Amino acid sequence: MEVELDFDEARYLKLLTNLIGETEHLQNNPPNFIPEEDRAVKHVLDALQPYTKENGGLLKVEHVAYVDGRGNVIIEYDNSLGRSTNEQKTISFIGSHLDVVPADPNTWERDPFKLTIEGDKLYGRGTTDCLGHVAMLTEMFIQLAEKKPKMKRKIAAVFIAAEESNLIPGVGIDMLLKDGKLDHYKAGPVYWVDSSDVHPRIGSASAAIWRLNCLGRLSHSGLPHKGINSVELAMDAVTHTQKRFYQDYPPHPSEAVYKFICPSTMKPTQIKSAEGSVNQIPPQAEVQGDIRLTPFYSITECLERVKGYVAELNKDINVLVSGDRGPCSKYEISTSEGDFKGELEIFWEGEIYKGIACDLDSDGHKALDEATKAVIGSSEPFSSNGSLPLVGEMQEAGFDIQMCGYGHSSVYHGDNEYCSLSYMKVGLKIFNHILNRFNQ
Repeated sequence: MEVELDFDEARYLKLLTNLIGETEHLQNNPPNFIPEEDRAVKHVLDALQPYTKENGGLLKVEHVAYVDGRGNVIIEYDNSLGRSTNEQKTISFIGSHLDVVPADPNTWERDPFKLTIEGDKLYGRGTTDCLGHVAMLTEMFIQLAEKKPKMKRKIAAVFIAAEESNLIPGVGIDMLLKDGKLDHYKAGPVYWVDSSDVHPRIGSASAAIWRLNCLGRLSHSGLPHKGINSVELAMDAVTHTQKRFYQDYPPHPSEAVYKFICPSTMKPTQIKSAEGSVNQIPPQAEVQGDIRLTPFYSITECLERVKGYVAELNKDINVLVSGDRGPCSKYEISTSEGDFKGELEIFWEGEIYKGIACDLDSDGHKALDEATKAVIGSSEPFSSNGSLPLVGEMQEAGFDIQMCGYGHSSVYHGDNEYCSLSYMKVGLKIFNHILNRFNQ
């Protein structure tokens, strides 16, 4: 039996309007912004409420919150052709999240916290990443509940909290996995719906946030020989560490097979120093950045190596002294007050994301690839160094993780973020095709 799902444009836009209207309270960047995902959950539950089993429908809907106000949503459609619960296979759509990255209204041309419709473009924070997908999948389950097709597999979706920042653990997908809430979805493909640009995404990178604390010695800028400049130490230490990193983690041959758009990287993204006047040598500086490691290298081993780079520098800090910063810039000095030496400390912030190379031989990938070709005429799988929570661990645990998405990568985390209504309609058609393929 084939099912033909429609796309109720008015209903979709109503839900998306409500979701984007909550995004000021869904921004995730602790400690400045801690989201209240239940504000979005309420609108999803309200849309699904007439179709739940409690109201005589076919949808099982569960609101799971491990932290007050920060819930996840699990939706299941089960109109079985006769298999027992223990035998039934699944198709699940996981990863669409209810939080968003922060938006500064002063840098947007439109209100980021309100849905603005301009032709096919739907503007607002979270439209591409990832509330546009939440609304599209909610519409898919409403369509299933209305049409009541008999399916050989249980169909599920999981909307997650706390995807945009891993600084506060124990909120979202990590806890759902720990509690075994997702274990039964190993019985079929898991489509991680948090990507973009329509075509299948077949790889993502591991990610780790690092913080390098650089300790020098305070001095007057007119007496630089009595100080250890922590800013210069930070710049030289980062340069040295990056050089070592790229020697140990060069482009991997499999990156071409998986069409990664860039190799592994280690880079600084933020820097700050101890407060003081311009005529002082700063005694402390801190650099933060991240590592993006393609999945053909071990992130665990990588972090130990980087830690080792820093340990070696602490043993011989003078290896950083090149003379390029002038004769008075040194990292180990002797003064009338005593002997002093610069010191480095490296820390890993938040959770570590493990990368993934999808199984290209699995039925899950083949179904997504075929569906994409059938709907838009071609399928061009790609990989990127963006990172996703727990997909690598889920794959190792036995889940057939496949990745897809129907927003626009060009506006991910950017100003004037938008999604296209036409892309979301394409997404629903692709998922419709996948459901029918597995129902044959």
